[in-house]
Amino acid sequence: MILRELVLDPAEFAARTGWQIKAEGACKGEVCIPLPAQARLDDGRVDAVAVARTLGMPVVEDAAHGAWVLGPETAVTGRALTTAVAPELELPDADGNPFKLSSLHGRKVLLVAWASW
Repeated sequence: MILRELVLDPAEFAARTGWQIKAEGACKGEVCIPLPAQARLDDGRVDAVAVARTLGMPVVEDAAHGAWVLGPETAVTGRALTTAVAPELELPDADGNPFKLSSLHGRKVLLVAWASW
């Protein structure tokens, strides 16, 4: 989830993450996780970073663009990336020449994979 602000209306947080902010905490389906006091602001909005950290969602800032990204929650799934570093990958390009992913080191890269099965 990409954010431009770190303070959100609970309905917006729920719509974008699936986590409902209730009196008992952040709830998704049958699972409710208690939230720390600093997760809820006096005006009823929620601190997205405090909620995300409680749910085990990684938070990454892109300062150059004034944006933050919340990753998937690990509180329920128990799964998360341990690093944002991709392993070395070498595949042929469209012309059949070898191409190494590491040649793009330091640049933002979007990998798209497709399979017919």
